[in-house]
Amino acid sequence: MTARRRLAVLAACIVVAALLAWYGATRFTPSDTPPPDVGSVRLGPEPGDDVGSYLAELPAQLPPPGVQTLALVQFGNELTAPEALSAVGGAEIDEAVLRVPLTRVQTALRFEPLEPGVAQATALDTARQRAQMQATADAGRLAGRPRDVAAAEAAALAEPGCRCVLALVVRSDRAGLQAVAARSGVRAVEAAPPDATIRELALAPLLPEQTERVDPPPDDGPVPPA
Repeated sequence: MTARRRLAVLAACIVVAALLAWYGATRFTPSDTPPPDVGSVRLGPEPGDDVGSYLAELPAQLPPPGVQTLALVQFGNELTAPEALSAVGGAEIDEAVLRVPLTRVQTALRFEPLEPGVAQATALDTARQRAQMQATADAGRLAGRPRDVAAAEAAALAEPGCRCVLALVVRSDRAGLQAVAARSGVRAVEAAPPDATIRELALAPLLPEQTERVDPPPDDGPVPPA
């Protein structure tokens, strides 16, 4: 091969390498827009808040007419799955907050996303089962009172008719959320900003025991046997 041909081949290789580098840079460079921060949008009152003031502020946070958004539907007491589904009136559900109510015993809030493309009753029951498995796992790794509480939670969550749905995250528009807020059993509906995603939400629903201030509930009662 002559020197001139070698130079031509080398130049062609350089051009090809440059084109490949350009394509890779344009094809795989991350977007300039960073992903939303997990838990950056709080739904629910802050610790120490006055409950009456928190509830009074919620209607002004509803989205404009015709705009859909995520919202935290908070119940006055833990409901069964059918009761919770009836309370939200067919609104699309993204996530459930489950909690086993035990008198004067602090129990865990268990956050379970609902499977998309599945009937809501089935998806909510599956969420209950996942929460039951989490409680069972907690009972296996903890000791003392925390172990006993987790075991009692697992026993309650094992029942399909468990009254353990404390809140639901739904997606609806202003009229739909107003209808949900007016239904029996619904204590509060707090709407997220219209552009918020489920990834951004940090959920902190009111507990039934929190009637005046958002303070931790008592934890001095006996734990029922599992």
